[in-house]
Amino acid sequence: PYRCGSCGKAFGWSSSLLEHLKGHAGGPKPHRCGECGKAFSRGSTLLEHQRTHTGEKPFRCAQCGARFSQSSTLVHHRRTHTGERPYACPECGRAFGRKSTLATHRRTHSGERPYACPHCGRRFAVSSDLAKHRRGAH
Repeated sequence: PYRCGSCGKAFGWSSSLLEHLKGHAGGPKPHRCGECGKAFSRGSTLLEHQRTHTGEKPFRCAQCGARFSQSSTLVHHRRTHTGERPYACPECGRAFGRKSTLATHRRTHSGERPYACPHCGRRFAVSSDLAKHRRGAH
């Protein structure tokens, strides 16, 4: 497989990887949303974005009927039914259903706190913790 060096996503074709890489590069974004003006490098990403305006949720869970605007969100949702947790922490073995949740968890081992309060400088490992802090402290 062809793997993206930025996010680790794998592709079966080099052309698919090249198309994916456009999303990481600061290159041209010819696909513009007529509703809000946001621009995208890929037409497929624009189509996904447009569902935020239309409310369309074409992806349905066969098990519970829940609907989603993106197929990837349905994939993650299905794991709530199956219990699948394919992303394991190499430090402690704890497993997660989402790659992003594993990345956040790994900060508990590394001590990384990338989110800083602009008012007091206090740092947080999770963006939602920073948001809570800002609501309560400032």
